[in-house]
Amino acid sequence: MIMNSARQSIQQRGAFHIVLAGGTTPRRIYELLRETEVDWAAWHVYFGDERCLPPDHAERNSHMAALAWLDHVAIPPGQIHPIPAENGAEAAAGAYARTVEGIGLFDLVLLGLGEDGHTASLFPGHEWGAAQGAPAAIAVHDAPKPPPQRVSLSAYRLGAARQVMYLVTGAAKRQAIGGWRNGANIPAAAIAPANGVDVYLEASLLDPV
Repeated sequence: MIMNSARQSIQQRGAFHIVLAGGTTPRRIYELLRETEVDWAAWHVYFGDERCLPPDHAERNSHMAALAWLDHVAIPPGQIHPIPAENGAEAAAGAYARTVEGIGLFDLVLLGLGEDGHTASLFPGHEWGAAQGAPAAIAVHDAPKPPPQRVSLSAYRLGAARQVMYLVTGAAKRQAIGGWRNGANIPAAAIAPANGVDVYLEASLLDPV
């Protein structure tokens, strides 16, 4: 699906703008992508969220993606756009909003799902930026998962995409998936692109919940 989206976007618009998910679930996908022969020069890479940690910290989403994939392919460095979260949540959110300002619709947004229904760094009980016209990136303070300071693209901006794809693994996500199906007001449900979302579940999550 990722490569199909890339090929279609490059053929139609000459470029492919993708937003990456963090965490452990997409790592294997990134490792597989680095073995693929494509026109990397047309790829533009963004991140859905980031932890306020040093750039080379093992828990940084950008660091994981670099090790698994981005350091091994010929995407021009200027077309890889990490969130400068090492500068603090507020400063980084402002800077990243300016980074994505010129992008109309992302071609593909990759997201995960937490046990509590969070996605990117949009957590229950916190601001999601779901309203039309919300800031493109928001500072996250007192996140329920460490580290407490983070930066996330807002729900509104994540939904401004031609395709949104959720990658969900782990039996602990069953309750969140069930709530989502039943209309629970969780962050994942606030991301509403015009074309809907694609949700890819591992087999253990396909059983009735």
